[in-house]
Amino acid sequence: MPQIIGVPKETAAGEKRVATVPEVVEKLIKLGFAVRLQSGAGDGANCSDDSYRAAGAEVVATAAELWSGSDIVLKVGVPTAEEVGLMREGGTLIGFIWPAQNPELMQQLAAKKATVLAIDSLPRTLSRAQKMDALTSQAGVAGYRAVIEAANAFGRFFNGQITAAGKVPPAKVFIAGAGVAGLAAIGTAANLGAIVRANDTRAEVADQVVSLGGEFVKVDYEEEGSGGGGYAKVMSEGFQQAQREMYAKQAREVDIIITTALIPGKPAPRLITAEMVQSMKPGSVIVDMAAERGGNCELTEAGKAVVKHGVTLIGYTDLNSRLAKQSSTLYATNLFRLAEELCKTKDGVINVNMEDDAIRGLTVIKDGGITWPPPPVKQAAAPRPAAAAAKPAEKKGHGHGGGGGPIPAKALAILFGVGALAFWFIGAYAPAAFLGHFTVFVLACFIGYMVVWNVTPALHTPLMSVTNAISSIICIGALVQVAPPLQDVAGRPGGWILGLAVTGIALTAINMFGGFAVTRRMLEMFRK
Repeated sequence: MPQIIGVPKETAAGEKRVATVPEVVEKLIKLGFAVRLQSGAGDGANCSDDSYRAAGAEVVATAAELWSGSDIVLKVGVPTAEEVGLMREGGTLIGFIWPAQNPELMQQLAAKKATVLAIDSLPRTLSRAQKMDALTSQAGVAGYRAVIEAANAFGRFFNGQITAAGKVPPAKVFIAGAGVAGLAAIGTAANLGAIVRANDTRAEVADQVVSLGGEFVKVDYEEEGSGGGGYAKVMSEGFQQAQREMYAKQAREVDIIITTALIPGKPAPRLITAEMVQSMKPGSVIVDMAAERGGNCELTEAGKAVVKHGVTLIGYTDLNSRLAKQSSTLYATNLFRLAEELCKTKDGVINVNMEDDAIRGLTVIKDGGITWPPPPVKQAAAPRPAAAAAKPAEKKGHGHGGGGGPIPAKALAILFGVGALAFWFIGAYAPAAFLGHFTVFVLACFIGYMVVWNVTPALHTPLMSVTNAISSIICIGALVQVAPPLQDVAGRPGGWILGLAVTGIALTAINMFGGFAVTRRMLEMFRK
């Protein structure tokens, strides 16, 4: 019998998101589940009860009916004690739990003999888990919305303009932290025409900042800031002092600061002091995305937008709810991808496979037993170090030199000898017409290889697709075979040659049109 997925109305103040949307309800039903929704659950995200009914969901009136009648409950916010009390014993809960910050909630859920999958505990280092990564999808929305809030509070254009009334300089935006939210903010601000600068403790994100149109501002202190799971780590006091000096300089120069710095399980680091705020130009804006955890700015007030020293400080903690429809759609898609992993048989019954690294990381409670924290994710064995270690021994074994390369010198000499012999044989016995064509073919291969070798790796896919289209010049040869010679209509090719030529024309037509279509779509990704 298929299990029932229940989606309650969120009870947190100001929370407008919903755990699934009508488009995803249809997909869940195709997996075999029955879907039940509390009346009004999607109102904040512009999803009416009627739209859910049209998608195949059942709408119930009360939270008690929803929680007690559902085998699996999908939620956005952390459940309250009252909601846990309504939950069916032995049921399954999927959503944000934050087990490290909510030990009492974990005990309440364990007492219900529940199975709990915390979407915030997903091992983000697994590439196959990216489709289920709700933290990333929600952070991207929040980063975008932070720039919109800054633009709303800022008194000028973001982009520079030259008008009859005078010249308007572009706004200068500084992003503190280039994680998912920071990168989304960088891209949004750059697209609005601002001059964007950004900083992060992780040096490897510098290229990502530049690719989005920003300038990476480096701290004058050498220390690696990468932590586990893609997060940043707590830096040394020396680094923090150099970082504060850099922030103080940026505060004096820029118009808008957006801070995104957070470390899981720890209070938000203080990056912007009261003195820095005071040094900013009147009318400047600070958007503190870490306000809920204490804030990156010393003067931030969580949940409010206040003006201090002539600077607007925005500490909203509901940035995702301010784009509720988009946030809900992305979150619902994340949960649907998780449902696909839990129900591979498409029979509407989930299987919490604790042998799967992604599912094991998500599962914080299994049948009433607390399984958090999970064991470290198993890393695939890498054979390369062993091969590298074997190279010196291999080199010693070849006393004639050249043994350190990928191909031994003796084998390389034999290969060239065989190639030279083959070329001599072709030159001695092949017809003169063939030699001309063969020479052009060899030169074309060499030139093509050298051209492709010098292309930027980011453009390899569009290059290959357009190359496929251009290479379909073979279509001309097929057309020549199909068409009769002008001077001898009777000299048409035989049936099998004609058939091959027609087939060649059909295949190369697909290659040409498909190649140019793929190229167009790929190049659109590089345009604003």
